[in-house]
Amino acid sequence: MVRVPTVLPPGLDPAGQAEQQRREIAVCRWVWDAGHPVVRPAPPERPVAGDLPPTFWERLTAVPDGTPDAGASGTTVARLHTALRPRPVELDRMHPLDDSVTAMLDALRHDTTHVSPTDRDRALRERATILPVLGDEAGCADRFPGTRPQPVHGDPPAYNVLRTPDGPYDADLEHLCVGPVEWDPTVAGPEVVTAYERAADCPVDAELPALCEAARLVQLVAWSAMVPQQPGLGDGMSPLLELWRASEPCGGALGRCSTWNHTAVVPRGTRQPCRAAARSTSAR
Repeated sequence: MVRVPTVLPPGLDPAGQAEQQRREIAVCRWVWDAGHPVVRPAPPERPVAGDLPPTFWERLTAVPDGTPDAGASGTTVARLHTALRPRPVELDRMHPLDDSVTAMLDALRHDTTHVSPTDRDRALRERATILPVLGDEAGCADRFPGTRPQPVHGDPPAYNVLRTPDGPYDADLEHLCVGPVEWDPTVAGPEVVTAYERAADCPVDAELPALCEAARLVQLVAWSAMVPQQPGLGDGMSPLLELWRASEPCGGALGRCSTWNHTAVVPRGTRQPCRAAARSTSAR
């Protein structure tokens, strides 16, 4: 199976894309060898040189299963996190919030078809507020004590699963990065988050998912810049843009946003550690 990027967003060149692909291939090979069901890379197990470098993957037989079950999706995400936790390669912090988001928002200055100047300005302010928290491990720990940074899928893994006669296989880990565990299950819905907590034997932060969702929506606003190259994105993005416009800045998760009010974000109290972490600590 060959996977070829259709376009490169502003801020990402072929060399950066190839490096991202090399990390994905290395992690998928490592996770597969460790026994986790993931679509494994096929020879030559490296991106092929070019402006849109292709990668090669094992071909699997998919089975139609309709809408994924929330419980199964949450369990799948939890198992992937367990498999990724040893961190076999160096990964960026919160790759989905990288500079390409700013570059795409900048490109929207010249195209107001889907995103107005007011929308763009709000997205830039939200990004400036969210990035020092989600994009920085110390900043995230300060605002959300007890958060658990580790390798995460980066793109909603509940939807990036290939369902086969042998069970689900994780796929498309090209946005693999280090971040809070809340990042992956957030946009899949509260039922998936609940199932994730049950499978991971560990609660997620009560407020961090709202901030993750806000960051996802800012990312979505930025991706509006790609609609001219991928027209099919437009219709699907419209209802989510309306959802974002109706939402509180930063999802309401940061209280008084420092970018708007020039006040510091106030840390909350420390939450209870998860049972799995407590067991691990007591075993040392």
